[in-house]
Amino acid sequence: KGKGLSIAVAESCTGGLIGQRLTSVPGSSAYFERGVVTYSDRAKVDLLKVPEALIRAKGSVSGEVAQAMAEGVRELSGADLGLAVTGIAGPTGGTKEKPIGLVYLALADKKTAVVRSHLFSGDRDGIRYRASQAALDLLRRYLSGKALE
Repeated sequence: KGKGLSIAVAESCTGGLIGQRLTSVPGSSAYFERGVVTYSDRAKVDLLKVPEALIRAKGSVSGEVAQAMAEGVRELSGADLGLAVTGIAGPTGGTKEKPIGLVYLALADKKTAVVRSHLFSGDRDGIRYRASQAALDLLRRYLSGKALE
């Protein structure tokens, strides 16, 4: 807010929780442009222009798709920043390669994007909450000028 930047959010496994947490802050209309829940692959393709070939090649739960979602929501909205999350919250859907609790976050500005992966434990609600917390922390670190490495 203090930097005069706007943000848009694209969420999959968190189902709108990040947007809810951002908009619970009074005055959020000054910086929160929009939030979209792109739960299905079709929604990611239709709304965010994530290439179908990328989803087929990497899977919807991947760093590459998270980055495409962040870039897509930023471009769709005209916001300065795009924040995205995709993951497997459980209790089903996990595999050995992509277990329950695997979450990818991405934050994109006009020049670059950073992607982070996390493996959270716990039940569905706990994983979703921790994913939203990690996304907000990534945003906080970006805004405070801290290194994102």
